[in-house]
Amino acid sequence: MLSRRVFCTLAAGTSLLRAQSLGPSEIKIDDLKQKYDKGEKLFYLDVREPKELEDLGTLKGFVNIPLSQVEARMGEIPKDRPVVVY
Repeated sequence: MLSRRVFCTLAAGTSLLRAQSLGPSEIKIDDLKQKYDKGEKLFYLDVREPKELEDLGTLKGFVNIPLSQVEARMGEIPKDRPVVVY
């Protein structure tokens, strides 16, 4: 189940550095749930650390790249679709 946290998205092809300078866009949790339920082509990036995943779990389809590793693993994040960061 999705929590009530706000997710942010990066537009397709936006670099992390550019996104940081622009600031993230926000999506309401209900709107994101609709997109998730419809199976919209989004990339779900879970940036929590492994211990947090053990304690709290994750959702099907979410890819875990801990925040401390994102810059080094940018090649694993697609550029052809929006990225939802949790």
